[in-house]
Amino acid sequence: MSSAKVAIITAASRGIGAGCAKELAAQGYNVALMARSPGVLDLAKDLGGIAIQGSMTNLPDLEQLVETTLTTFGRIDAVVNSFGDPPHRDLLSISDEMWLENFEMLFLSVVRIAKLVTQPMQRSGGGVIINISACDSQEPNLGTPFSGTLRAAMEGFTKLYAKRYRTDKIRMIAVAPFFVADSMSELEGWNVPTDLMFGRPATYREFAEIVAFLISENAKFITGTTLKVDEAYSAAI
Repeated sequence: MSSAKVAIITAASRGIGAGCAKELAAQGYNVALMARSPGVLDLAKDLGGIAIQGSMTNLPDLEQLVETTLTTFGRIDAVVNSFGDPPHRDLLSISDEMWLENFEMLFLSVVRIAKLVTQPMQRSGGGVIINISACDSQEPNLGTPFSGTLRAAMEGFTKLYAKRYRTDKIRMIAVAPFFVADSMSELEGWNVPTDLMFGRPATYREFAEIVAFLISENAKFITGTTLKVDEAYSAAI
């Protein structure tokens, strides 16, 4: 087996997940990808990694992802929990089923994958888990109800896990972006401010470089916190 470090990336067929997969592969990681789209299989082949089709909301899919990664590469050093965008709904029109589905995606999946990778990381002497949040997670907004509730819970778990496993040298960090896209056309239908710092959103690669830094040894003292990558748009300190 290769001695290269190994990273799992979810929702990796496109967007932030694919950007993180490409960046980590470029930095020498063996990558294990998962997404519901079959496109994730092609991306994994291009990056010299492995992939399975599966959903963050399905525990057997997460178990298969971790088991396949360990069987293929023998270790897990990093996880990037990326997600698709939850739907936008009027608050009381959200059904119980939709709440539960998004609870499984944005919160319970983070807990589940932590349970699956903690022992392998302990055996390897440490690791890093990155949870992709959103910059409105601490500022409940009627336009994005799942961020202000479920991503807030995700960030609370991030702090608790980091406290519990810091002596095992396992770090967990939430990263909360504003808009991330390679072109403005991707953001059609969103209320994008006209005064962005660089006149455009962060690209997937630029955001992935931040994630890669947080995974690296250069960030070894950063854990249990939420890093906002949002041009100071959020009011939370």
